[in-house]
Amino acid sequence: MKRTNFFKSIQWKLVVIYALLILVAMQVIGVYFVRSLERQYINNFSQSLVDRANLLSYNVSEGIAANESDSTTDQQLNQLLDQLLSDFTESTTLADDIREVQIIDTNSVVRATSNQNNQSLVGQRTASTFIQKSFATGGAQETLVYEDSNDRMRVVAVPVKSEIDGTTIGMIYIEASMQSIYNQMEQVIRILATGTVIALIITSFLGILLSRTITRPIADMRRQAVEMRKGNFSRKVKVYSDDEVGQLAYAFNELTDELMEANATTEAERRRLTSVLENMSDGVVATDRSLRVILMNDQARDMIGVDEEEAMGMNLQSLLAFEEEIVIPEDGTMPAKLIDLSTDEELFLVRAYFSPIQKHSGPITGLIVVLHDVTEQEQVEQDRREFVANVSHELRTPLTTMRSYLEVLAEGAYQDDELAPRFLETTQNETERMIRLVNDLLQLSKMDSKEYKMQKVKFDFVQFFNDIIDRHEMTKGDAIQFRRKLMKRRVYVHADQDKMTQVIDNIITNAIKFSPEGGTITFRTMLRAKRLVIGIKDEGVGIPKSNLKKIFERFYRVDKARARNIGGTGLGLSIAKEVVSAHGGDIWAESEFGRGTTIYFTIPFDTIVEVND
Repeated sequence: MKRTNFFKSIQWKLVVIYALLILVAMQVIGVYFVRSLERQYINNFSQSLVDRANLLSYNVSEGIAANESDSTTDQQLNQLLDQLLSDFTESTTLADDIREVQIIDTNSVVRATSNQNNQSLVGQRTASTFIQKSFATGGAQETLVYEDSNDRMRVVAVPVKSEIDGTTIGMIYIEASMQSIYNQMEQVIRILATGTVIALIITSFLGILLSRTITRPIADMRRQAVEMRKGNFSRKVKVYSDDEVGQLAYAFNELTDELMEANATTEAERRRLTSVLENMSDGVVATDRSLRVILMNDQARDMIGVDEEEAMGMNLQSLLAFEEEIVIPEDGTMPAKLIDLSTDEELFLVRAYFSPIQKHSGPITGLIVVLHDVTEQEQVEQDRREFVANVSHELRTPLTTMRSYLEVLAEGAYQDDELAPRFLETTQNETERMIRLVNDLLQLSKMDSKEYKMQKVKFDFVQFFNDIIDRHEMTKGDAIQFRRKLMKRRVYVHADQDKMTQVIDNIITNAIKFSPEGGTITFRTMLRAKRLVIGIKDEGVGIPKSNLKKIFERFYRVDKARARNIGGTGLGLSIAKEVVSAHGGDIWAESEFGRGTTIYFTIPFDTIVEVND
């Protein structure tokens, strides 16, 4: 998470808000204060002018009354008025502001003026409407603004009353500049502006300090949220106060503790689930409502043979190569399906069990598919069916032959000196064949059930092998030759002599049966990696390469007709494989069709003793 820009932070917004509040407050207060002060200044200024005008009016009234009693001339009266104006302008505190003072008689004639530049107006009738209005109303005052100089002037007209009868005998006209007032107002405004700037600076500083008390815990909580997102729940938010922000910090810390507990619980559950899924022998696939894969354990990936990245998001029907479209029914019940994932080299069958993902009675949100490897079960079932069929077939053939011969004998053939012995011999051979078959089946059954215990003893296997070859050489006849390529050493093994005799007998018997006249059977022993290797090679027709791995299966015959004619049960090599495997060895065949077959098997050995010639 990137760091927040200061000008986009709450701290900046709070400072701006405080500054705007102060600015607005100062503006409102300033406007109200300036306007009130302006009115007050104007009123005081006007009142001062009126008071001065009244004083001058009184002095003029007295002077006129005194001159009238002395029968003064107009010139003397004018001199008196000029003297009064001179004394007025020199004594008043508004001397700097007063621009002009005029004394006007009832005929609107200017009798005296304080402005030396306007002396030409003395003795002339004024045309001012303000003077006319003043005579009509008994006095007036107003503010004038000169457009050329933008100067504000306050004009006041006060009547001069006669001391005898109180009638208006003249008018005092005063014109005063209000510039000093507005100069003072400008100073006040500058003071207010300076105060506003200082207040804004102080407010901004205080706003920063105040906002930090709010933003610091929030920033701390932000850092805590970032750490929580990373999975770190050990960090705590520092509590700076007991106010709402402090209570939020307390709540945040409590939330952190609860999330840590919840995360620990979730993590434990996730680990348990992962452990269960990874240690299951079955494959598990989870999908969403649209049957897109969202979870798959390693076993399922191994079974199906796909990568995790490839499988995620794949449709279940495509993943499992279903021919029929998969539809989740409303009740969620789906029958198990058998999936054939076999290759050309290996049989692989999987049974899929379906279970809906549903919360309580809500809608189905997905599907759980459990894949169970049933290859071995199906193989066992198939082997069982084939075994039963083979046993039935193997028993039915001699039984059918025996029944036919016995029926013929029962019908009188037993009296025939030529047929009876031959039929009885055939019946006896078939009986012995069935006995051998049953004995082989019983032996395989014991070995499969692990009931048979090997009677292992230590003996020299090379000498043991020689003895068995000698025994078969005495009964083989002259049509087949034996060749021995055995080691001149004593190789001692721990093994069951009876069972190993049966293994070697079965292999040699097969070699003799399938060897042509004049053929040679070669016997060989070798040492390889702590194991003794025994090889028995014939020169028969051989076995096709495609059938080599199957000759150790029960009842399997490459040439079924010939093997049955020579009395084979089809179990000899199966018994040999079971015995060799029980001794910790391996057995296999190598063959070239038309040039013979070699059967090899191995057995672990203990010691080797050199033999001196």
